[in-house]
Amino acid sequence: MEEFFKGLILSVLSEKCYEEYFKNLNFLDVPCFKSTLSKGLGIGIIAGSILVKVPQIVKILRSKSAQGISIYGVYLELFAITANFAYSYVMNFPFSAWGEGTFLAIQTAIIAALVLHYGGSPTKATLFLGAYVGLVATLVGGYTPKDILWNMQAVNVPIIVFAKSIQVITNYKNGSTGQLSAVTCFLLFGGSIARIFTSIQETGDNIIILTYCVSTLANGAIVAQLLLYWNVDKTNKNKNKKKKKRT
Repeated sequence: MEEFFKGLILSVLSEKCYEEYFKNLNFLDVPCFKSTLSKGLGIGIIAGSILVKVPQIVKILRSKSAQGISIYGVYLELFAITANFAYSYVMNFPFSAWGEGTFLAIQTAIIAALVLHYGGSPTKATLFLGAYVGLVATLVGGYTPKDILWNMQAVNVPIIVFAKSIQVITNYKNGSTGQLSAVTCFLLFGGSIARIFTSIQETGDNIIILTYCVSTLANGAIVAQLLLYWNVDKTNKNKNKKKKKRT
């Protein structure tokens, strides 16, 4: 039983930190504190990412509409997520440093398919999912040179800015955040902030760190719009409910 619990603890702590905490009882070791905090945050982000975009998916399914969601913005976001986790996987970075990318990619791909489906193109939605699975297999299956993966990761920075800008402009033109889920947007914002710290601790990769810095600023802009248009969206919801009752 002792070995079992030790194994669980070592999934978060390194051997060195395990000895510092449980054998030397040195709880003030700064490097171990940073390492443990980074691992804990990473695991927490991965756990949260399993459901982070589910509210957005549910919102689209319930309303049977993807109004206000830019398909081009979703495509670009999916590219950024895919490039990030494919590059991290091939570079053998710890799973705790990038694992949420897997779950975010799956959920983002589903959102893209739903936007296509409710946009009147169910066939395109099916073809898109098939093509995406093939692309991921090519990227992580050892068929893609590391240089190309690095370049994809580097391109992430302007792509994230462009993708989020499309959504920000769409929100501004509509004067509303439409079917965007507030829960999803806030979770993405918080997760990108935490990822700056974990990337510094666990990868030390400058391009990864820069990507999360830019992602935090971009997600923050959308969160700001959610707060700005909060009352507008509530008013629109009430109007839609009244219209449904009349019909």
